[in-house]
Amino acid sequence: QMLQSRVQGEIKDARLDQAIAGAERLEKMFCDEGALIFKFWFHLSKKQMKARLKALADDPLHSWRISPLDWQQSKTYDKFVHFGERILRRTSRDYAPWYVIEGVDSNYRSLTVGKILLEGLQNALRQPKGKVSGMNPAPLPVAVDQVSLLNSLDMTLSLEKDDYEEQLITEQARLSGLMRDKRMRKHALITVFEGNDAAGKGGAIRRVAAALDPRQYHIIPIAAPTEDERAQPYLWRFWRQIPARGMFSVFDRSWYGRVLVERIEGFCTPADWMRAYGEINDFEEQLRDAGVIVVKFWLAIDKDTQLERFQAREAIPFKRFKITEDDWRNREKWDEYRAAVGDMVDRTSTEVSPWTLVEANDKRWARVKVLRTINLALEEAFAQSDKHDQKGKKK
Repeated sequence: QMLQSRVQGEIKDARLDQAIAGAERLEKMFCDEGALIFKFWFHLSKKQMKARLKALADDPLHSWRISPLDWQQSKTYDKFVHFGERILRRTSRDYAPWYVIEGVDSNYRSLTVGKILLEGLQNALRQPKGKVSGMNPAPLPVAVDQVSLLNSLDMTLSLEKDDYEEQLITEQARLSGLMRDKRMRKHALITVFEGNDAAGKGGAIRRVAAALDPRQYHIIPIAAPTEDERAQPYLWRFWRQIPARGMFSVFDRSWYGRVLVERIEGFCTPADWMRAYGEINDFEEQLRDAGVIVVKFWLAIDKDTQLERFQAREAIPFKRFKITEDDWRNREKWDEYRAAVGDMVDRTSTEVSPWTLVEANDKRWARVKVLRTINLALEEAFAQSDKHDQKGKKK
């Protein structure tokens, strides 16, 4: 009801936020009373939705299944998805997460739903008596078709040296100009660099920094939290590093450590990292509302490329400091980390703050793609600011 009312313009954002908060309180109450909540969003693209409606309308036996509301949703598809994502982002919590499922193939859809329900019920039955309250309804499912976003990347993408040097200089000059643009005074910029060990995060960051005045940016390497930081809420140490307007902060690893290394290494409980997806989405939405542009990168390499780079680091004296026992140990958990990355992207790549997956087997390609993505994000933010200013003048 809240979604339809907002799409049709019957309520405004403030009323939608009240409804979302009410739904959260209701679901929390149910969970505290020992209920299990499963929430499914079956997704169709606009093209798929129109094709399905047309097929049903042309079928005399099934045309009755289409209601006027279905046709209305087809016409307001973009708004429906926009506000639907907002509701999902706000109400996906560790005690009642949303499961977004591709709705095109009925067999895939049914099998996935059944698997989630079965695992959720089995998980509940394994809990000690009286410990059901606040638990996760189901572990995050493994895709039944074993296909992931990382598997879909074309890792052969590359640039020749001459093309690389030309494009690198062009994008660096573009970034330099954008950071000096007067419209930057209304914004701050954050880039998040995550990726496999030896994926080239440091090299990409250096090429970004090379385009800028040192007074414009701050590089923040993230390591294990200190004792003082552990005594605070998880996101506290990142809030402290948010840049002022006109400034740029580069996070070399970030708040996503909770759903990556902390999850895999057992440094937090499943409830902690499941809850973190929603907390991170809220955090990034608050940043966006404050005028902060957030650009997030996952630099991906394949396992063979990582091995080559590890061996090269060990062979070159001045690079040996880059390779540690932890790097080799993490390599043994390659598949676990890939699964965690897939869950991270699925649950935190939003309209507010999307992920950019970078094919990083070729460092040249990766560096240019990173710079170009940052530039596009800045230009889009400036265009929206101009549009908003023009509306204000008309009023």
